[in-house]
This record gives sequence, structure tokens and C-alpha cells, in this order.
Amino acid sequence: MTSAILSAISILTRPLVQEHVHEAQSSHQEALLAALRANRALLLQQLQSESSFEDVKKLRDDVMAETKWLCCDTEDVTWGFVQECLLLLLTLARHLSVELERFELTLASSAHKQCTPEMAPPLPPDVLSFTQQKTLGAALQFVVSLGLCPYLAPGVGVPLGCRSVFGATVEKLVRGGIVSAAERRLLTTTNVLMQLAELSSLATLVFTRHLGDVMAALCQLGYQPLRAERAGNEEEKMHNLCAEERRTCRESLRSLLGKVYQPIVIKELLILQGGPKQSGAVGSSGGSSSRAALGSAPAWLRRLCGQLLSERLMQPNGVQAVVRAILEGGSGGESDWRKCDGVARILVACPQQSASADTYYSQVCPQILDLLHLKDKLTAQQFQRVSTRAVLSMVHERPSFAQQYLLTPLLAPLHRCTTASRESDPEAAVNEWELTRCVEDVYKIWVVGNSPSAPLLEALEDVFPVVFTLFCFTKQNVSHLRAPCQEILLWYLNHAEKSAALSTLRQLLGLQEQRNEMAAGFHFTPGSDGGARFSSRESSSPSDEDDVLYEKLSGEQWRLECLTHLLAELKDSDLPGDFFLDLLQELTSWTATAGEEKEDEQQLDVSAMTLLEVEQQLLGRAETQGRRLVLLQVLAVMVESLQHTVLLRKPTQVIDFIASLIQRACVGLDQATGSSLGNPVESQTLSMGLGLVATLLSGPKLSVEDYSSMSRLLLPLETLSQEHSDGVIQELASNLRTVIATHGAYWPENLTAAAQSSSKPEAAKVSSALSRKKQKLLTDAGDSQTSPRPSPRDNTRISGEGQPEPSEGATAGKSQQDRGKTSAPSDHSTPTKPFSEWLLEACDPEVPTRAFALRVLTQMVKNGNPEAVKDQDKVFTVFLENLEHEDPFIYLSAIQGLAVLAEFYPEKILVRLLKDFQHGPSLPTSNKEQSLETRLKVGEVLMRASRAMGELAPHLGHPLVGIFLRGTRDPDQSVRTSSLSNLGELCQKLDYALGPLATELSSCLTAVIKTEKEAEVRRAAVHVIALLLRGLSEKTTQVLSDVLLDLYRALKWVVRSDPDEVAVLHAQLALEELDDIMKSFIFPEQKLEKKIVVLP
Repeated sequence: MTSAILSAISILTRPLVQEHVHEAQSSHQEALLAALRANRALLLQQLQSESSFEDVKKLRDDVMAETKWLCCDTEDVTWGFVQECLLLLLTLARHLSVELERFELTLASSAHKQCTPEMAPPLPPDVLSFTQQKTLGAALQFVVSLGLCPYLAPGVGVPLGCRSVFGATVEKLVRGGIVSAAERRLLTTTNVLMQLAELSSLATLVFTRHLGDVMAALCQLGYQPLRAERAGNEEEKMHNLCAEERRTCRESLRSLLGKVYQPIVIKELLILQGGPKQSGAVGSSGGSSSRAALGSAPAWLRRLCGQLLSERLMQPNGVQAVVRAILEGGSGGESDWRKCDGVARILVACPQQSASADTYYSQVCPQILDLLHLKDKLTAQQFQRVSTRAVLSMVHERPSFAQQYLLTPLLAPLHRCTTASRESDPEAAVNEWELTRCVEDVYKIWVVGNSPSAPLLEALEDVFPVVFTLFCFTKQNVSHLRAPCQEILLWYLNHAEKSAALSTLRQLLGLQEQRNEMAAGFHFTPGSDGGARFSSRESSSPSDEDDVLYEKLSGEQWRLECLTHLLAELKDSDLPGDFFLDLLQELTSWTATAGEEKEDEQQLDVSAMTLLEVEQQLLGRAETQGRRLVLLQVLAVMVESLQHTVLLRKPTQVIDFIASLIQRACVGLDQATGSSLGNPVESQTLSMGLGLVATLLSGPKLSVEDYSSMSRLLLPLETLSQEHSDGVIQELASNLRTVIATHGAYWPENLTAAAQSSSKPEAAKVSSALSRKKQKLLTDAGDSQTSPRPSPRDNTRISGEGQPEPSEGATAGKSQQDRGKTSAPSDHSTPTKPFSEWLLEACDPEVPTRAFALRVLTQMVKNGNPEAVKDQDKVFTVFLENLEHEDPFIYLSAIQGLAVLAEFYPEKILVRLLKDFQHGPSLPTSNKEQSLETRLKVGEVLMRASRAMGELAPHLGHPLVGIFLRGTRDPDQSVRTSSLSNLGELCQKLDYALGPLATELSSCLTAVIKTEKEAEVRRAAVHVIALLLRGLSEKTTQVLSDVLLDLYRALKWVVRSDPDEVAVLHAQLALEELDDIMKSFIFPEQKLEKKIVVLP
């Protein structure tokens, strides 16, 4: 019978005949009316004539008899059609209800029968097929479009004209209906839909497509205010709703909102609420169109939707429902960020319908914090954005409520670490999951939110010691809390006020009275999930006092190291330098009061004091001494661990440091005795400080602000210039004071020299000793008759070893490190002949004469002979010609000479050598038949030059790499092998400069290894990888991080597949190099060091 009822519904809702809708727009309404009238007539005819519809007709008549809203003689075609649809839908609902009751009875009676696991459960009778659901959906759409939406008041719900073309046609068609019966018809349609929704199978079809329309109808029926003009005649009064009907509609709405999935309800309520209220001053057509597009709802509906939304928000899990309703289906782009901010503003704003702000925030704030703890990765990020923005907005707008309902509950686990007691928490004061959640929440709100404000900084300052202690604990263990704790600490130190941050740092180190200390008898212990828990400490016996003392001292030392690590991470902050200068200032004040304290101790009359007073005096003195020792220890560790770029990153900090140094020296002058006036350490330290001032003054042009900051040095410099015992320091202090006071207008001639000698006394001594040695060598050279005296116009100079060196202009291409490496040639190789004769002998037919001449020319180039430097092109040509000689003694000497030339003049020589290596010899007299041999000899020259490049390899090596890579594709296998060999020697020297070429190099080597047919070339390619790994050593994981896996796979391929045993051996050696590198990277060497700190 279910199929028969749905067949009847299918007859009623069959599509329109196409030939009726090809005319103008006005004929669409007529065609629709004709189709509705024809379908209804056809249905009634078949119900009367067809025997298959006999049961349907009988059940339909029963339903018709029970309905009070049916109007059989209506002349409205659309409403008659809607009535017929409603009757068939009620018939279907009644039939399915009866069938379900019968099914449940049958199921209960057969429950005693045993069912095997393979048996499928029986199918309920209200399960509809896809085709049946489609038919039923079409009927519901006709009911809503013709019997519900046209009777909604303007602004209530989404108009039909905004949905589809068919909706616009229906809207025009029904607009001319009976206005007086609109509410009654709307009530009839809504009641029938609610009756259908009592069945779960039908409720799904109704509410998945028409929930918003049903909610709009219930809102209008239950809450629309009655207008006075509507109670005009008796007919209108008859069609108006009574109070009981309106109350029933309100209850149905409440029941519906409570049953449906809340995010969907909130979405529909937001749609019903409409767009923002438009201003009446906008009179243009553009303004009217925008208002129509936004669909502004009536005031009563806006208030109702606001009240219902507030109720949804304040109920359990209401915040999550609101967030899901607005953010579900987002893509994570910029629009989602704006949505998150909008939702956060909604949550922070207390609605007008709320009884009080305190009640609202007490219910909403815990739900806001719960958004931080979602486990679903797809939605957790957006929910955390909303929660973070809501917390930050509430801290800014409602700080008192935020402190009470957000910050205090959020930080409660950390606060318990300071208030725990053995009586209330015998085992664990804070569990692992609580501490982990708290740290993660703080990280999300403070660090990720990154919106510093006074309430946030104050709240974090209260728990800062606890977080720091937890960070110190995680540094000693493997814990996932280490990184968030470090980021939280760094965030506070970066954003807190300077005075508050300095005070916090001093409290952590015990230099100031501590607040919010950790609870006594408790400590952090490792958790089972990689976190930490705060538990009570086992009581120690008296025999363990030494262990307790050692643990305390080692713990304080570890805290200092952890704090130094934090300060080192503050690379873009002035806080490390300010803290260092603050400690130095305290050290200066301590030095100034040291004498007075000694006098007070000597004048103290212990005999007149009680034992309690004496004990307090001794304890106070011990505490003071302890703080001073801590101060010295902190300064020593900071100076040792932190770089100067972190401690003194601004010129003003350098000036403050020098001011503290000079002030401490002035204090020492006031307290100096005869034995301490000549303290060399203090004098050298003061000299270095004054030299640093001179360096600052002699730098680039200083501004007025720089001189203004240096003005604080005037008074201590004046004290030094008058009272210091060292005359050099007095003069330097006086000159510096004059320069600072005149803003650089007066500059003494000896200021720079005095600054250098005072700032580098040891360097001055070495420099003077070298000067004396040089003078002695000059004198010896003048007295000697074996070497000519150099004239002032000579283009040479005397080096530290007594050998002639070219001048700076003549040795422009020579590296600085090579200038000191020249040594005097032996007596038998001293060039006694003119340079031109050596060039001629280099072309002599006799092999020994030619080879010796080549060696002498090489030595001249190495020693920087002026004529050899001037005629280096001729020397290069001679070497290149002899490179083609067949005798090994000749061409090896030429190779050595070319290598020396390339070492001393790389920019010019390497270019020509690379050209000859790539294209063959370029000399006109070259033998083209021996071109291959010459290219290989040039390759040997390039290999030696690559070895001699040293630190210049990253600068000069890039052209060589390109030529060698192209050489791997040369037709001759010898050239390919030579190119790969040279490439390996060069890549050992490139270090980090190899990074941009790593991918190209890896591709080339991998291709050669896998595709080259010649075994020698494959060996060379594998050897290149071995040399590469050996040269980079521990830098391999940094330079070759992107291609290291490809190289490893290539080596493994050689070991497994290459038939050549030598190539396999090279690959195994390379794999051993790689194995050593990765072992040292994964398991670094543990160094046991014992540091001895000498306190000043």
C-alpha cells in the first residue's frame, strides 16, 4: 500500500507539459495553474476508477473525515492542490505508523527465536527507496512552495523569488490569493508538516530541506504581533489565530529547536534574523537593491532570533554549536580568519536577553576554554583561533571577568604548584594531563595569540617561576613540554616591561626576594606520557644532608645555565644587555659600600648584643655574602656563555658598560691603598675600556645623540685624569674627556695611537719586537756584500724573513696568506742571470738545460720577481709550449710552473687554462694531433691549482665546477675521467659554497654511475662522492641535506649491481665515510668537562 500511496503522489506531482511553457513569461503562471488543475483532476479520477487505489481512497477518506481544515469548495487552484498533497501525505504517515506498530509487535513476538550472526535484521516498513524519497521530496517541495512560503509575512524567511525561477513564478501566482485566510492556511500546512515529522523517516526528508521554512512559519504563527487594523470585519476575525493556537505553535518551535542538531538550528536562526538593519536615509535605487539582497527581517523577528540564539549559546556545549554553525565547511583562508574574529566578538558581547553579565560569562567562559581541547585535527585549528581571539578580546574589553572566569581557571594547575601542601595533596598536587593541558593552553593564548596586554603579562608573571622551574626540569629529560615552556618564557621576556623583566630575572637567580615560590617538599617528576607531574618529595634522612646540599647547589647551577640559554635565544632583544649592565651596576655599588661595611663590622660591639641579635646579624651578613657570590657567579657565566653581540648589541649599552667599568675604577681609586695601586689586572682592564671609548669616537661620524649618551663619562673621566697613578691612563682619560665635551671638534694627534697601545698592550709589545727585528735585518742586509742594497725607488720590499717581496701593486693577485710563505732559494738555484736569459734557456733543445730553466722561472714566480711578474704572459706561454713536450721531466716542470702561476694569479691564468682544457691547446704552434694529451696535462694543472686554492676556493671554484661538469660529457673517456677527478679535488675545498650546486652535482654523478659504460669513469664518479664526503666531514648533513639520500642510493646501487670490483671498493669506502658522518651526527661525542671559575 505504501507504493500505491506514493504512486498517487507521483500522479499529483508529475512534471509540467513542455508545450505549455514555450510562450511568454505571463503564460508560465497559466501553464502552472493548468498543470496543477489537470494533475489533481487526474488523481481524483484514478482514485475513483482504478482498483489498485481502492485502499488508498478508503484511507484517504478516513483522513479527510478527521480533518477540520479541509475546504472542498475552494476556488483557489493552488490551495486545492496543496490540500490534496497534504491529504496524501497524512495518508502515507498514518499507513506507515500502523505498519510500524505491527512491525514492532511482530519483532517482539519473534524475539525468542535464535538469530545467527549471518542473518540481516528485518527492514522496517518506513524505509523508502531512493525513487520513493524523490517522489516524496517533490510533494513536500510543492507543499512548502505553494502552501507555506507565500503566506509568510514580508521579511520572514528567504523569499521564493530569491531561490529559483520556479519560485519566482510561484510567488507571482499565489500573491493574488485570499489574504484573509493566509494565517489559517499557514497554520494548516505547518501542522501537517509537524505531524509528518513525528515519523523519523519522514522527519529526515522534511527537516533536511525545509527546516528553515518550518521554523519561519512557527515564528510567525507564535510570535508575530497582532495589528489593530486586522480586526476589522467578522471574516478576518474568524481566520485569525486564537491564543491557544499561538501557544501551541510556540511550544512546537521550542520542541523543534531542542530536537534538531544545534549547529543547523543556529544557522537557520541566523538566516531568519536577516542582514543588518538598513538606514532609512538611503533613497537611491542602489540602496533599495542592497536592502532587498540582504533581506532585513522585521524587528520582532530579529528580537526573537536574538533571544533564541542567546539561549542556544548559553546552554551546555552551546559555544561549540555556535562555532560549528558558522565555521563548518570553511577552507582556512582569509575569510575564515574573519569569521573566527566575528565569532569571538559574538561570544565576548553579553546579550541583552541575559539576566546578568556575571551569569552569562560564568556559563560561556568555561566553554570557550573547552574549545582549546578538541582532538579533531580538521576543526581544532579553527576552534583554537576562535577561543584565542575570544580570550584576548575579553581580556581587553572585560578584564575583571576575564581574570575571574578565564585566566584563573586556565592557570589553576600552575598556581597549585605554589600552594600545594602535604596534607591536602599527599601524592600528586598536579597530574600530568592537567599540567600538559595547562602549558599547551598558555602557549596557544599567550604565544600563538601574541597580543600582549597588562592583564596577560601580570597573570603570566605570577606563574613565571613555576614555568621556569618546569623548563629546567624538561631540559634535563626528554619531554614534549620543553619547547612550549621555552616559547612562553621567551614571549614574556620579549614583551614585559624592562623593570618587570629585570625584577623577574633577579628573583629567579636569588638576587631578589622571591615571590610565588614552588611549594616546599614538592618537585617535578617525569610523567608516563612524556610530560611531567608535580608530586611530593620523599623526606630525606639526616645522613643525606650532604646529598641534599649537593643537589641544591647543582640545581642552582643548572637554573643559571638554563637562564643563560634563554638569554642567548633573545637575539633581537635588549634585555640580556640591560640585565648584564644592571648586574654590573650592582657590582659597582657593592664595591662602593664594601669599605663602609668593613668599618661597621669593626665598630660593632658584640658584647652589648643579645644572642638573638648576634644570630640575626650573622645570618644577615651571610645572606649578603651569598647574594654577592651569586652575583659574581652570574656575571662569570654570562660573560663565558653569551656572545658580545647578545650582551652589548647597541652603542648605548656599550657606553653604559664602559661607564660602569670607569665608575668601578673610580671607586677603586677612592678606596685604594698602597698595595693595590699597582694592580696590573685592573690597569689593563681600564686601559681596554678607554681604548674602546677611543674606538667608538674614531668610528663613523657620530650624531648628537651619541655624544649626548657619552656625556655620562665626563665626570668619571675627569676623576681618572686627576687621580690615577698611571700617566698614560691620565693622558688618555683627559684627551677622551676633551673629545666628548667638544663633540669631536678637538682631536689630539696621539689619541688613536694611545688608544691602540692601551687597548692592546700585548700586541704593542709584539709589534715593537717585530720592528726591532726588522730593523736588525735591514742593517744586516746593508752590511752584506752578497746582495745589493734596495734603493728607495725599487719596487720591492724586505719581508720578515729577509727576502725580497713584490710591492702591493705588483702582488695584487697574490693572497695574503701566501705572502709570508716564500722562502729563500738555495745557493745553487739563486737566479744570477737576467730574466731574459732564463726565458731563452727555457726553449733550449737540451732537456736538462730547459728543465732547469723552467724550475728557475717557477721559483721566480713564486718569489715574486718583478720581471717575472711584469712578463707573466711570456712565462705562461713558455710553460704552455713546454707542456706539449714528450719528455716527462720537461712537461712535469711545465705543469708545476703553470700550477704556481694559477695559484698566484688565478683570475687571469685559470680562464686561459679552462679554455685549453675544454677546447684543446690554443697556441698557433700547438700539435693538434696531441690535443688529447695536452688537455689531460692541463687537467693535471687544474687539479694542482684546485688543491692550492685554500679558502679562495668558494670564490674561484664556480667556473671550474661548470667546466668539469661539462667535461663529464666529453666523447673521450680519459677527459671524462680527468674531469671527474678534478671535480672531486675541488669539491673538497668548497664547503658551504657547494650548497647551490649540490643538486646539479648529485644528478651528474648519479647519471654517470648508472649509465656510463666505461669502468674507469664510473670509478672516478664514485671516488668523487668519497672525496666529497671526506672533505665536508661533519658539514655533510648541512650542505648535502637535499641530495644525501640520492647519493646514498647511488652508492648502494654500485655495491649491488656494478660489475667492476674497483668501483665497488670505492663505493664501500664512501659508504664507510657516510656511516661515520651519520654516527657522529646522531650520536655526538659526549665531552666530560670540568670548569674552574676564578672569581675576581
